[in-house]
Amino acid sequence: MKQAISNLTTKRFRIGLTALVSTLILTSCSTETELGRIGMPAPATEEGPRILSLWQGSWIASMFVGILVWALLIWAVVAYRRKDGDKLPEQTRYHVPLEIMYTVIPLVMVLALFWFTARDQKILTENPGDQKHTVNVSGWRWSWGFNYIEDGVYDVGTPGQRPTLWLPVDEKVKFTLTSPDVIHSFWIPSFLTKMDVMPGQTNEFTVTPNKLGIFPGKCAELCGVDHARMLFDVKVVTRAEFDAHIAELKAIGQIGAIDSGRAIEAGE
Repeated sequence: MKQAISNLTTKRFRIGLTALVSTLILTSCSTETELGRIGMPAPATEEGPRILSLWQGSWIASMFVGILVWALLIWAVVAYRRKDGDKLPEQTRYHVPLEIMYTVIPLVMVLALFWFTARDQKILTENPGDQKHTVNVSGWRWSWGFNYIEDGVYDVGTPGQRPTLWLPVDEKVKFTLTSPDVIHSFWIPSFLTKMDVMPGQTNEFTVTPNKLGIFPGKCAELCGVDHARMLFDVKVVTRAEFDAHIAELKAIGQIGAIDSGRAIEAGE
């Protein structure tokens, strides 16, 4: 009777495990849903799918490892549980093939994850200089300023009134990130890109927005009491709308650059 119950339990476990693996594979292969993207937003840049693919691949590898480990644990518990009348199991000190296996396999997995990460990071952090325009992002306590370098104008916000960064669709933009006070982090979730804004150092990255719309952004580095209010919006528009906005900034006198909330005249 006990053997029949054990066999039934093992059979149900295998069926449940197979269903779980199939569900995870099917949902992970579909990038059209949030479940398929494993919590990531839909990419709004040309570079986004590469980042999303790396994220999904890492999770799929982790899920298979987790399933394998749990399956081995449960199998060991069921197969080698102590039964009435069992004597003390044979005691062994070493199992060299097994020890080599559980050393080499994790090493291969880590090296594989490192290779894919290094490959994508190299591509994503390259700045070939072919951007259509450059935006200097200045982050300070507790808001943001956006300097449109080629156009010679700026926009700025306050903790109570979030600024809006305007970008033309399908045009590569280079961001240069600077801070006059503490470490911040420039994060646009829909761009699947985040980079620290460091005092005394300029960080750079390029993206090509390819979807029209308004996308929220925020500071992702705990930088002080009003960190949660360091919000901004990114508005991706057509080139004509972008040019019209630049003309509006010039008309209201926002000419030059901005640093730590203070307007700087060109050449100062």
